[in-house]
Amino acid sequence: MTGRIAMTAPDFYEVAYTINPWMRPDEWSQDGGLALERAKSQWSALADRLRAAGMTIEIIPGAPGLPDLVFPANAAIVLDGRVLLARFRHPERRGEEACFRQFFQALVARGLLSEIRLLPEGVFQEGAGDCLWDASRQMFWAAFGPRSSQESLAHIADFFGKPVTGLELVTERFYHLDTCFNVLSGGEILYFPPALSARSQGLVAEHVPASMRIEASAEEAAAFSLNAVGIGHDLLMATPPQRLRHLLEERGYRCIGLDLSSFILSGGASFCMTLRLDLTSAG
Repeated sequence: MTGRIAMTAPDFYEVAYTINPWMRPDEWSQDGGLALERAKSQWSALADRLRAAGMTIEIIPGAPGLPDLVFPANAAIVLDGRVLLARFRHPERRGEEACFRQFFQALVARGLLSEIRLLPEGVFQEGAGDCLWDASRQMFWAAFGPRSSQESLAHIADFFGKPVTGLELVTERFYHLDTCFNVLSGGEILYFPPALSARSQGLVAEHVPASMRIEASAEEAAAFSLNAVGIGHDLLMATPPQRLRHLLEERGYRCIGLDLSSFILSGGASFCMTLRLDLTSAG
């Protein structure tokens, strides 16, 4: 398989503040300079795996004072070469918006993407981390709650012209959809139901038959194994608990476990650390 994916160089990565319950700046600072070297090694291992799977990686430069720039899943929603740029809720991340916009403008200039749109002021939407393309159903699953505004759903539908099913996230622990929900290449949905409102759980059941729903445990969700990058039937993920690995392998997936502990310290893993630039719809 070939494809194109974005990653941000981790040169300025650190856990410097707390905007989600997973972030542990004290633990990061205890390791001093070793923490960054460990993070760079883990980032490189993920990048190497992606290249081995046929991915071309477009590198976004890191920037001082913007440690979460290393999570470009939040940069934008990208489909059919069109880009809907993110607007961040927390002030700590708003400086990333200009960096990501410059990156996408460069890709447009190279002919790799075709169009960029900004959301209106005051409408928060945190990129693919809160909006997952479901190729099997030709629709978006888009979250609202801790980070993204419910108003963003209409803007996603308008810009891309695709159906959008809104899912309400009800806990700060699972503040982005990609922490608790994954659309697998075979059409299965891997998710942690308690992260969603009861109504949203019902919407998942309406769209996805029980045989295609894989419910993760609290332990598996807390391991950030759901925050995985799928390349065909390969799943690059933070090392999964054995039960989840067995469930996925029974369905024909290959789980490639990676040590991403340095990034889990900030509340992210492999999906957060990447952004697919080559997703296309059937129409």
